[in-house]
Amino acid sequence: MFTCEHLLFQSFLSRIQIWLNLLDPTVLIASNPEIEKAHSLLGSEEKSEKDAPALILALSSVHADSGAVLPLAFRPPALLPISAPLVVASFLPHTTVKPALFWQFMLQSYMVGFNYANRNSSSEPGKTTHLKQLILTVATVSYATCAGALPQIFINRLRIKSVPVQTFFRSILPVPLSAVLALFSVFTIRSEESETGIQVFDSNGNPVGFSKAAGEKAVRETALSRAALFGTTGAVPNLLLFLLRKTRLFQRNYLLATALHHMSLAFVLGLMIPISFSLFPQLGTIKRETLEEELQAAAVDGQLFYHRGV
Repeated sequence: MFTCEHLLFQSFLSRIQIWLNLLDPTVLIASNPEIEKAHSLLGSEEKSEKDAPALILALSSVHADSGAVLPLAFRPPALLPISAPLVVASFLPHTTVKPALFWQFMLQSYMVGFNYANRNSSSEPGKTTHLKQLILTVATVSYATCAGALPQIFINRLRIKSVPVQTFFRSILPVPLSAVLALFSVFTIRSEESETGIQVFDSNGNPVGFSKAAGEKAVRETALSRAALFGTTGAVPNLLLFLLRKTRLFQRNYLLATALHHMSLAFVLGLMIPISFSLFPQLGTIKRETLEEELQAAAVDGQLFYHRGV
C-alpha cells in the first residue's frame, strides 16, 4: 500500500520505486477537482489498496507544504516531457550564437520555474518581497542563459576551426557547465530558504520552529541532485557516441550517429530524473547539534525533520 509515510523513503531503491510511480505522466490529465479529492485522502486514517492511485495522484500534483495544486507544467511528472526536447536542443551543435541562446533561455527559464514551484514554501512569511524574488528570477535566467551558450560564443567569436578544439567546446565543456548551472539555479532561486529558514518538525509531526540550517541542507541536497541529473544526462550520451564512432557503421553514417545521440540524451534524462530525485529523502532529517540553539531542545530524539522540496 502506498501512503504518505513512504516519504521517509527508507532506502535508495525504495525511493526510486516510489518516484517511478509518482512520475507517471498519465496523472497529468487529472483535473483540479480530482486532485483535490485525492488530496483529501492523505489526511484520512482509513486507506485501502484501491486508494493507491488517488494517493499517487495527490503526492505528484500537490505541494507538500502549502497543499496547493502545482501548476501543470511544473509538476514532477511533467519534467521529462517538457524538458527533454529543451535539453536535446540545448546540446545541439549550433552554427550561430542566436539559436544557442534561445534554447538555453527556454531550458533555464523552465528549470527556474520548476525549482521555484517545487521549493520548500514554509519560510517565515513577509521576509522576502515579490520584487526581490522577481529580480532573482530574471538574474538567474539571464546569467544561466549566457553562461550556457558560452561554448558556442567562444567558437564563433574566436573563429575556431580546429576539430579537436571544437570537439572540446561542443562535447566536453557543456557537460560540467550544465551541471554547474543546474546547481547555480537551485541555490539562487531557493536562496530564501537559507536566509529565513524553513519549518522543522519533531518526530510526532508537530512544527517546532524555523531553521536556517535545515533550509541550507534542503537547498544543498536538491542542488546536488539537480547537478547529477544534468551532468550525467550530458556525459553518458557523449561517452556512448565516442565509443560508437570507433565502429565502421557509425564512421560511415554521420546522421545515424547524430540521431542516436539525440535519442540517448532523452533516454538518459528519463532514467536520471527518478534516480536524481531519489538521491536524498524528501522528508529530510537534521541532527540536534547542527540545529540552532533555540531548536535543539525540541529535538528530543536527537533530530528534527523537514521537507526538502524537489
